[in-house]
Amino acid sequence: MTKMAPELPIEVDSETGVWTTDALPMLYVPRHFFINNHVAVEEALGAEKYAEILYHAGYKSAWHWCEKEAELHGLEGEAVFEHYMKRLSQRGWGKFITEEIDLDAGTVRVRLEHSAFVYQLGKVGRKVEYMFTGWFAGAMDQILSARGSSLRTVAEQTQSAAEEGYDVGYFITKPISSHSQG
Repeated sequence: MTKMAPELPIEVDSETGVWTTDALPMLYVPRHFFINNHVAVEEALGAEKYAEILYHAGYKSAWHWCEKEAELHGLEGEAVFEHYMKRLSQRGWGKFITEEIDLDAGTVRVRLEHSAFVYQLGKVGRKVEYMFTGWFAGAMDQILSARGSSLRTVAEQTQSAAEEGYDVGYFITKPISSHSQG
């Protein structure tokens, strides 16, 4: 069950203790620590406000990451998105599977299995992985921009394994309609 993951290089600076993966400094914290902090902020701000803040921050971060990784590895289009899903899956958030992607239409459907949030919180009767939502739109929009497309997207979580009757989560990304941009 446990094994080293050579496909995800982790370097630890012996002097500073800084962990690095994909040329980015990383933090290594227990899942319960992160999720307990996440829940505390959600309780203070309200889930809707916190989701909005995380959407914008996640969008920006995903755009930046995809841009840098595409450049570093010479990736483009769907390969960038798949690389992003692979890396997210390797970092303990859950397993992200791209079920459908159409860059010309600006759409993607991602299935989430083994969600860190669901493992920690259990069946709480609501969507709990909203933190991830902006990541998908940010990744898609960076890829679209790199292709010269002016199309931009919006993402939403449509299902969570934290809801009764579901074993997996789903996220969709679709084009922002022209009348909702203003």
